[in-house]
Amino acid sequence: MESWHRIDTDEVPDEGRVTSLVVDGRAVALTRCRGAVGALENHCPHQGGPVGEGSIENGWLRCPWHGYDYDPLTGIPPEGFSDAVTAYAVEEREDGVFVRLPDHEAPVRTVADVMVETLVAHGIDTVFGMVGHSNLGLAEAMRKAEARGELTYVGIRHEGAAAFAASAYGKLTGRPAACFAIAGPGSTNLLTGLYDAKLDGSPVLALSGQVPTSVRGRGAFQDLDLEAVFRDVSVWNATVSGGSDHAELAALAVKHACDGRGVAHLVFPDEVQVQVSDAAAMVPGGRSTNRRIRPDVEALDAAAAAIRAAKRPVVVAGHGARGAEAELIAFAEELNAPVLTTFKAKGLVPDTHPLGAGVLGRSGTPVASWLMNESDLLVVVGASFSNHTGIASYKTIVQVDDEPAAIGRFHPVTFPVLADAALALDALRESAVDGEPDDQRADVAARWELWRAEKQRRAVDDRGHGVSAAAVFAALSDALPANAVVTVDVGNHAYSLGRYLESKGQPVLMSGYLGSIGFGYPAALGAWAADRSRPIVAVTGDGGFGQYAAELTTAVKYGIPVKHVLLDNHALGKIAKEQVAGDFPVWHTSLHNPDWAAYAELCGATGITVTAAEQLPDAMRRLFAAEGPTLLHVEQDAALV
Repeated sequence: MESWHRIDTDEVPDEGRVTSLVVDGRAVALTRCRGAVGALENHCPHQGGPVGEGSIENGWLRCPWHGYDYDPLTGIPPEGFSDAVTAYAVEEREDGVFVRLPDHEAPVRTVADVMVETLVAHGIDTVFGMVGHSNLGLAEAMRKAEARGELTYVGIRHEGAAAFAASAYGKLTGRPAACFAIAGPGSTNLLTGLYDAKLDGSPVLALSGQVPTSVRGRGAFQDLDLEAVFRDVSVWNATVSGGSDHAELAALAVKHACDGRGVAHLVFPDEVQVQVSDAAAMVPGGRSTNRRIRPDVEALDAAAAAIRAAKRPVVVAGHGARGAEAELIAFAEELNAPVLTTFKAKGLVPDTHPLGAGVLGRSGTPVASWLMNESDLLVVVGASFSNHTGIASYKTIVQVDDEPAAIGRFHPVTFPVLADAALALDALRESAVDGEPDDQRADVAARWELWRAEKQRRAVDDRGHGVSAAAVFAALSDALPANAVVTVDVGNHAYSLGRYLESKGQPVLMSGYLGSIGFGYPAALGAWAADRSRPIVAVTGDGGFGQYAAELTTAVKYGIPVKHVLLDNHALGKIAKEQVAGDFPVWHTSLHNPDWAAYAELCGATGITVTAAEQLPDAMRRLFAAEGPTLLHVEQDAALV
């Protein structure tokens, strides 16, 4: 069946010209030649070139890609050639030009449909990505899922931002989101964010388009061996073929991302995506089990005995203790033991809790370091012992972790306990009740009093060159909603956030072990997608935000209400400090920045500027009261970090 479709006369090209139009959802090349109007399928039979973007030369329509010629009205090639462009009937009427097109064929079910439906069934509800020429079939399947209300798709401006957003989603929820890219550079752009997910144990699904199988491995445009490229970053990696069990591959991808706490990667050759399939999506069930490891009795008894004997035990909680907050606090309260956290676990125990001692390490407080130094036992739960955290290796240590490779990773520990954090803490609390530890609450309070007095002195420092970091985080501590999620970038501002921001229990998402600059703002997009009920606050420096500044337009496009605190010292400040500390001259670390608040306004967001500390309280109120994405630009004194 065919139907007529009207085209306005002002869209018809002049004599000797051709143009591209979308008619009834299809691309049509409309021509005028020899006084008549022609309509052709906008698809060269050679390699699919858009003939409507070509030109009419000496009475022939020339394809813009490779110069193949066709009659502008009939689509017939010159004598000696057999290929032809499909031509459609045209009528010029008083009320416009009419083109007769075949009616749309009934939609077919494709391999991409099967796989997207399976991914959705297994919990994938969010995709961050960029649609392009080698992933269009998969994109169409996602579009259908989005139309059914099963999927949220966020189109980003750079694939690196998509991977960071997906990594942050996994860090916050423990469940994978997907990032999505074309073959070649689109997929390689994902790698930095995916390495962040790998090193921080965040489940992520990476979906790559690929060149057609017929030209694969022959040096075709954007032809890379993507399985090889992603082999190191992924826990599982597969290419979808025409004969694959497509639903099974999709289900396995989600399983491996979750089980391996890392990146699962699927490669989709262009032609496989649109192959017809009558397979059913695979429903979840029977592919995983409870991975909560119970502690070994002997290891538990030895650790409990050490805890009972301790007078000044201290708890160090890492990111691996998330999900066991209640058990952690109950354990600490039983022992009256301070809880220090790694930077990645900031907010796990509120700083307002009588035993909350803040962050330990390079990004930490003197409260935490003093209490560790005075301890006679460390109970370390879900921490990596990274050199940045600085857990004292010379102390007697009980280490609890559910990953065998994490036990004693950097040095031997006295009492290793392989177990789920919540189960181990409950068991240790019950076994340690006969001890007589000192009540350290008074020490915690005294150290906080000293540190808060010092923070106040730093907050009022003013050299006339901008605002101190201590002042910024004092104001943010007061204004930050209790249920907020904070994302932070890499740089001086991150160290300042760790030591100055007083958490009421808000989680802080960061690029932990990779330490990648640029993480902060894309991560906020991921945190929003993971939980839209919570305020999302991004804290970045000018160096990190500059790498993904265009993602502010993504936030505007999708109405993502990120509240962004941007500390601008016009430099890669941390690197400049390291140059000085290493007896190097400061060299090429200065930055030329726009007026970031004005930039935000140009993007369609709200921009606020602060140049003096006394402006901060009102600016913070405006930041959190504003609708939609908002950027608070703070001119910071680079020396007052």
